[in-house]
Amino acid sequence: MGIVQKDALRTTIISSFGLILGYLNKGLFFLLIFSTEQIGVVNLVFSLGVLFAQFSNFGAIYSIWKFFPFFKNKENKHHGFLSFSLLIVLLGAGIVSLFFLLFRSNIEHIYESKSPMFLDYYLWVIPLGIGYLMYLVFEVYLRSLFKNVISVFAMDVVLRLVVSLLLLLFWLELIDFNDFVLAHSLVFFIPPLILIFYLKYLGELFIDPRKINISKRFKKIIFNYSAFNYMNTLGRVLVNALDVIMIAQFIGLKATGVYTTVVFLTSAIQVPYKSLIRVSSPLISEHWKNRNFSGMKLLYRQVSSVSLVIGLGLFICVWVNIDFLFSFLKPEFSDGIWVFFFLMMGRLLDMYFGLNGHIFTSSKKYKYDLIFTLSLIGVVYFLNLYLIPIYGIIGAAISTAVALILYNLGRLLFVYFAYSVHPFNWKQFLIIILGILSIILVINIPMFDLNVWIQFILKTIITAFVFFGTILLFDLEVETKNYIRKALRFIKY
Repeated sequence: MGIVQKDALRTTIISSFGLILGYLNKGLFFLLIFSTEQIGVVNLVFSLGVLFAQFSNFGAIYSIWKFFPFFKNKENKHHGFLSFSLLIVLLGAGIVSLFFLLFRSNIEHIYESKSPMFLDYYLWVIPLGIGYLMYLVFEVYLRSLFKNVISVFAMDVVLRLVVSLLLLLFWLELIDFNDFVLAHSLVFFIPPLILIFYLKYLGELFIDPRKINISKRFKKIIFNYSAFNYMNTLGRVLVNALDVIMIAQFIGLKATGVYTTVVFLTSAIQVPYKSLIRVSSPLISEHWKNRNFSGMKLLYRQVSSVSLVIGLGLFICVWVNIDFLFSFLKPEFSDGIWVFFFLMMGRLLDMYFGLNGHIFTSSKKYKYDLIFTLSLIGVVYFLNLYLIPIYGIIGAAISTAVALILYNLGRLLFVYFAYSVHPFNWKQFLIIILGILSIILVINIPMFDLNVWIQFILKTIITAFVFFGTILLFDLEVETKNYIRKALRFIKY
């Protein structure tokens, strides 16, 4: 867990700085200078761009961290594995781009009633998607080389600084909204360009199709694995994208702007978890390769425990102050409070089960995961059809939460019965009970007529003291304690 904590700490610090930039952009500047409908347009283009990237990768990016350990040999240029992966995703990008152009009228028909403004920006989904796709390829390649920091810096800091610059130009009226959307799509090529230069600096940029040295037998294995994981990955992305797509279809761009803003707010709580997963997932592949089941079980339990503590603790700190935090937003964001709650119920369970999906998809039984993925898509789609017309964006959040809970429970049971692996220990249930009691305690503390800012500070301090303090005092989660110690040591020196 040492290497995981060290790298996770670095990426968490960078991601946290990037998160501040992201909040300034989407949580402040977007709300100040854009209409809610314009926010909906920008976020819908982004959501469809991410979906474009996932459709285009043909599962290749997930084959990198699965199979790269078998080809890792710098002297032999890793047998051309990077070139092989790039050829697959470029083929995918070409096919999906053609699909977007040929079926443009059909896709636009979905939005012309409730979200007609989006039609003017439809084509900018393609460059955003291709830029994001290339970033995913180089990011997972670097992750397989156990190089995580620059990838996080490029996407979370550099990209968001550039977006901040674009927002400033728009505010100064040096560019209009059309120019902003165009530029916002094109800047997604900046992170992959940074990673290309970084790989060149490391001497790991081996791009030459003539140097691909992978046997036909292994290519067949890779293609089979990629095909199944392609569907699995689409399932997770569709869960996030379907909400946005269907809200824009059934309600409109204003509701889309509200929903996507709240989704972004939930991402703050996931920053430490994503950092842990980023550096832990390649280790799962190494454990499978070396048949190190004891190491994998230990890593699984440790990552899940740390994710539970940090995720639940941050959620509690936000939830006890939720009315105060939403008081700064426009009145139409009032439904966002319960959107946040239901989304976080699904996200917290997703974080708690941690590496469950990586263990599943890296195993020989990965093909069975397709069943869970198709079920996930079906649950989200049909629940959205029923709940969005009745409850609006809150219905979409409930759909996502229910789907994620069922999805994770199903995969958890499968992995347990197949490999006797689970993330649980009895102290985790004490942590969950402690979290519930912390919310009840802090919400019911009388604040009288104190200033709202003082109330916010007091509630946050009390929550952190009760929840995190109790965990540290009674050693309910040792790895979290070690994580905090390393963080304090890093700050000190």
